[in-house]
This record gives sequence, structure tokens and C-alpha cells, in this order.
Amino acid sequence: MTEGIPITRHPAPPEQVERIRAAVREAEQLNDSRLARPDDAEGLYALLSEPKVNAPIYSLPRPLNVGNVRKFIEDHVAQQARGEGLLFVRDAGGGQIMGYSDIQVWPEWAAGEIAGGLHPSLHSKGSGTQGAAQTFTWMFEALHLNLICETASLENVITQRMLDGMGFHRMGQVTSRRPDGTTRESLVWEMGRDEWSAAQRSRPS
Repeated sequence: MTEGIPITRHPAPPEQVERIRAAVREAEQLNDSRLARPDDAEGLYALLSEPKVNAPIYSLPRPLNVGNVRKFIEDHVAQQARGEGLLFVRDAGGGQIMGYSDIQVWPEWAAGEIAGGLHPSLHSKGSGTQGAAQTFTWMFEALHLNLICETASLENVITQRMLDGMGFHRMGQVTSRRPDGTTRESLVWEMGRDEWSAAQRSRPS
């Protein structure tokens, strides 16, 4: 987990908090991805074992093995039941997982964060940036969020450039804590709902 985020904290009215929790509980699909199930553990483990996938992500289960990945999925099932988190996978069939999206939601702040990764065969094809933009829009619209907060390690230049290029605002630096208790320093970006919507309307079609 990352301590101290979101940086911007405006308490959401009770009715919005409940609307967000309900939307999280009812979510089933994110673009071309579906909710992760415990029986996805082996396929997701194979994806997460790719160094280009797991290296930038601090929130993955450690040590990384099939059992811990199954617990990771089961924990997200519980998070969804509370209206606080979602885990989606891009299912290519035959047990192969080509990508995942891990969404954390703070209903009380009407805020959320997403982490994720794609199979290396999909890297450098623009699908990461395009998928991220679609997901941010979905989070604002489907989950009724007012703010998206993102983090990246100091070394993760690719994500830094992506977020800067999308117009996210740098908000400083925080400490991210991995499941095994180790820490890393992370840069923080934020984007508000109205600003994101205006930016998407101004994009050339």
C-alpha cells in the first residue's frame, strides 16, 4: 500500500460514497477485461512472473507464487464486496492472461488509483497508453469518482512520461510499502474529473 495518498482529500457526501461502493460491487467488465477469479491464479502468476511486468509494480504479492497470487485474487474479491477495490484480467483463452488491472478506491474521498500490466508481447504498441486513458474515463464515469491518483517509482520513466503526457499533475513523493514490508519511494500524480473530461473533449477525434 502507499501511505499518504490521495494527496487531495475532499470528503465526498454520504450519498456519493454509497453510490461509489455500489458501483464497485456491481462492476463486472472493464473494456476487454473481466473480473479475476481464484481459478485464474496460474494464468495470472505466469503473467506476473514476467520481469517486464512485475518490476515496476510494488503492490504485487511477495513472494510471487501461485498460492500467493490466488490469495491476491481472493483479497480483491473481498475488496469488491466492501466497495473498495477491483481486479480485472484480460483473458486470452486457454488459461492465458495477457493483462491485469488492479483498482483501489477510497469512497470517502471519491478517489481511486489503478495499477496494472500487459504481457510483454503487447508492449511498445501504444495499447498501454490507450488502455490507461479508457480506464481513467471508465473510473470517473462508471465508479462516480472525482479524483484519480497515480504513483510510479523514481525509475519508472515510461509511466512518468505517460502520466505527464496525459496532463496529470505531479503532487510530490510518498513511500510505498510492498506486501513483504519493504518500501520504495514513489512519485505521485493526480487528475480531477472535470479537467479530465475537458481534456478528452479537446482531443482530436
